[in-house]
Amino acid sequence: MSKSNLFQNFESLSAKAWKQKIQFELKGKDFNDHLVWNSIEGIDVKPFYHSDTYSKAPQIQHNASDWKIGHSIYVNSIEKSNIHALKLIDNGVESLHFILPNETISVEGLLKNIDTSEVSIYFEPLFLSEKLIEKLQTFSLKNKASFYTLQDPIGNLARSGNWFKNLKTDLHTLKKTISLGDNLKGVISVDLGLFQNAGGSMIQQLAYALAHANEYLNLFDGNSINSVVFKVSVGSNYFFEIAKLQALRVLWQSLTKDYGFSIDCHILTQPSRRNKTIYDYNINMLRTTTECMSAILGSSDTIINMPYDHLFHKDNEFGNRLSRNQLLILKKESYFDAVSNPTQGTYYIETLTEKLAQKSLDLFKDLEKQGGFLKLLKDGMVQRKLKEHAQKEQRMYDDGTEGLLGTHFQQNSLDKMKSDLELYPFIKQQGRKTLIEPIIPRRISEEIEKKRLKDE
Repeated sequence: MSKSNLFQNFESLSAKAWKQKIQFELKGKDFNDHLVWNSIEGIDVKPFYHSDTYSKAPQIQHNASDWKIGHSIYVNSIEKSNIHALKLIDNGVESLHFILPNETISVEGLLKNIDTSEVSIYFEPLFLSEKLIEKLQTFSLKNKASFYTLQDPIGNLARSGNWFKNLKTDLHTLKKTISLGDNLKGVISVDLGLFQNAGGSMIQQLAYALAHANEYLNLFDGNSINSVVFKVSVGSNYFFEIAKLQALRVLWQSLTKDYGFSIDCHILTQPSRRNKTIYDYNINMLRTTTECMSAILGSSDTIINMPYDHLFHKDNEFGNRLSRNQLLILKKESYFDAVSNPTQGTYYIETLTEKLAQKSLDLFKDLEKQGGFLKLLKDGMVQRKLKEHAQKEQRMYDDGTEGLLGTHFQQNSLDKMKSDLELYPFIKQQGRKTLIEPIIPRRISEEIEKKRLKDE
């Protein structure tokens, strides 16, 4: 029997027929009350999705199979960072994310013996500098290489409460670096992960990120911007996180089209810190595995996994190797790079994508009517709304509606962590003056963990 005739003996059923059958099996119980649940994003999730009731979602112009395995390196030493990078590449890493604490780096030294035509390179400076962009541009022209530079002064304001220097200077420097780095793949980034780790809803993450990026489009000529790197944190809501990433591409495509610009949406994804725990820490590997799967299926360009002990251990080879191997197994053994668009035609995911995109677009438009992201950040509205949603989510865990395995339920009383903490895993209080209230990331399990540590 040919594949085309495989199901010819089976009668096709309409959405109405399916619902009637389900209603019969419910024996008089209400369909909506018992089988439809409402997500924290305000989206009703049905028990089944059917082509009869489906409106086709916008096409995503990206191949999910093109994703790369990434790794972050904090550059304390040029020589040691280069050796570390070469070792990572030998062990399967395809993309390097260098975090730069100062501008005194030697690009030649850092990238020595690295084939930049095969390995994607991201530079994330913890400062703004024309000098750095000039170095990268010079190296790029000389070696026919190109890089992503993750500069985000508005994000620094949101995260720290202060500009690098001040509004005028920061934006002037950023504008200058855009013109200097015309051979680079991109020099601007937007961090959705900050909103996610602070407890924001998916709709808030998408809308705030869009409004954040729109500030740059309003400030600068979009035709001079090659790409914007969106840094995304992915949580444990598997299908919703896939839809979130796809909705981001849909929204960005729509926004830049309205401007008449052609700017690439480049997505750098990491697992969320918000749901990670120090107790029963091996479960973190289960969490990051499904989060990385969401990141792949959602069409990320590069994925940097989080080691299971990231919260409480210093950077170490064992944790890094396990996190890297999770991605290698997904790519090389589970064939998560074999299909260009594995979610296409899945009515559930595409419906979620459409609804998240529409709700986020509505919120974005409302933000713009109120003056835009930067104004609302300075007014404290963004911070307040994020806190409200974070508190709502926290109550769901505190009252038992939701829970983290090994922390909220199935606790192992023999699990002791006080002597194993190399890093402080909680929010650090700093007494410093800021222009605005910073957006503070907070993990769900912090208060429970503090109490357990105290009782050990």
